[in-house]
Amino acid sequence: MAITDDIATCTLCAQRFAGTATGHHPRPVVWFDSAPRILIAGQAPGARVHASGKPFDDPSGDRLRDWMGIDPATFYDMRRIAILPMAFCFPGYNAQGSDLPPPPLCHKTWRSAAMDHIGPVPLTLLIGGYAQKWHLGTGTSVTDTVAGWRAHAPAVFPLPHPSWRNTGWIRKNPWFETDLLPALRKAVQKALT
Repeated sequence: MAITDDIATCTLCAQRFAGTATGHHPRPVVWFDSAPRILIAGQAPGARVHASGKPFDDPSGDRLRDWMGIDPATFYDMRRIAILPMAFCFPGYNAQGSDLPPPPLCHKTWRSAAMDHIGPVPLTLLIGGYAQKWHLGTGTSVTDTVAGWRAHAPAVFPLPHPSWRNTGWIRKNPWFETDLLPALRKAVQKALT
């Protein structure tokens, strides 16, 4: 059985998810194949993605595709782009309705094998603190890591999450749109050709 099949049938966190405010069942969202040109390393699927089974199938995905300068057909072509979050299932919400973090058990169980399966990629996008910490070993804030993007480009781009919740962050950090995004779009086009 392939690693993608193993992940797709995983239920390791069933008891954990049943105990969340959402009380949901595992539904791993697996969206990668071997030898992609771009790796998108994110946090975990949200509630909408849990329902659809398709990563970034929400307004955050629209924003991410805009940041990358690509259309949905390119974005969802697994031969070209792998989407490999730190947790493959929606972690759920706590009693206050806030997102729970990706369960460490998921990346401890699957991440290394999944990374071996996809192999080296020309371009990696690290979305959010969990992915940035795992890939870069950084303990700095997302703002500091993203502000230091030039230290990792053109092979790696740390990014904030494209959620609407980060609209204020984007306004406070105009260099993100004026400096980082043009370089990101150029790197994406180069990786895909």
